[in-house]
Amino acid sequence: MVMKSKDLIQQELKDNLVQAFKSEDENAIAQAFANFADTVQQNVMEDFTSYQKTQDSAILAKRGIHQLTAEENKFYQSIIDAMKSANPRQAVTDIDIAFPETVIENVIADIKTEHPLLAAINFTNTTVLTKMIVNKQGAQLATWGPLNSKITEELEGAIGKIDLTLCKLSAYMPISKDMLAVGPTWIDAYVRATLAEAIALALETAIVTGTGKDEPIGMDRDVSENVTTTGGVYPKKTKMVITDLSPTTYGTILSKLAQAPNGKTRPISNVLMVVNPKDYFTKVMPATTVRATDGTYNKDIFPFPTTVIQSPGVTEGEAVFGLASKYFMGIGAGTNGGKVEYSDEFRFLDDERVYLTKMYGNGRALDDNAFILADITGLVPATVEVTVKGVVKTKEQA
Repeated sequence: MVMKSKDLIQQELKDNLVQAFKSEDENAIAQAFANFADTVQQNVMEDFTSYQKTQDSAILAKRGIHQLTAEENKFYQSIIDAMKSANPRQAVTDIDIAFPETVIENVIADIKTEHPLLAAINFTNTTVLTKMIVNKQGAQLATWGPLNSKITEELEGAIGKIDLTLCKLSAYMPISKDMLAVGPTWIDAYVRATLAEAIALALETAIVTGTGKDEPIGMDRDVSENVTTTGGVYPKKTKMVITDLSPTTYGTILSKLAQAPNGKTRPISNVLMVVNPKDYFTKVMPATTVRATDGTYNKDIFPFPTTVIQSPGVTEGEAVFGLASKYFMGIGAGTNGGKVEYSDEFRFLDDERVYLTKMYGNGRALDDNAFILADITGLVPATVEVTVKGVVKTKEQA
């Protein structure tokens, strides 16, 4: 029998969790997450045991062990004490401490390191907020003269409000009695690793193609002022068919992104392209790879500075082009959230219990022109053009 590596098992569990998120089946999500968290816990315990034997500081670095603040230490010690009590349900309920804001900040930092899409967008810790005021129209021009109703209406139209309490993400964490003995710093490593993957895997797909119903509104969704939603679901944008990435085609894409919703234009210094990993290798890479005169290949050659990010959240045959800074995502524990709760939903073995915590947040593009949904099913490989006596030919013709 062939034994699977820990990395392969971990990836399979992540894939199962992604599929569960897409299914929107709460029971499937909860079970997949509990399975994933259980594996994270086992890995942390193995690292703790190895460190106890070897005192190898590399193990601490691998696990992201760091010096806890007084507030963090108090929080984790309270959780440990409650879970050791004769009545853990009541003890956990009685704890009047939510996740310290620094824990959420560390989780977000961990996510940005491992997930390029989440690092590229405007991703903010909103732990103490319930609503976020945003500028939907980009740069505003100051106006000389008396304040009148017309100017007031224009300013009101430029300001939007994002409710950060509409979307909830639940994280299930099985914690064994053995783990309670490892201390707050290792519990922190486990909690951060679990929350980081929960947030990242749940958000990446939602940021790309979330419907807006009990989840963020994706980049590929129509968020124009007069859009019609059905049951809270935002429709997908009309696709722009792209068969090549020539300067002319790319210029057309950029000109649409440069059009601000207030009727003015905005400068662009870099564009984001988000594409399914399979399409990147079969379509985008061939379309953006050229061979140099020395025989080597140069990949990701675009007519304009472009950051390409592979994301399984993108549907095959599609790609999203846009302005990364124009997608806002806020997530945190909320003013009344972040407390750990005892869960009755899973197997309760003699040496293990499952706990639950909830995060709140929301996200959307700040304006409808900030992102373009493209159909790249017909994208063709790049061809090099040369000029022979004033006649332009492809490399093959030349």
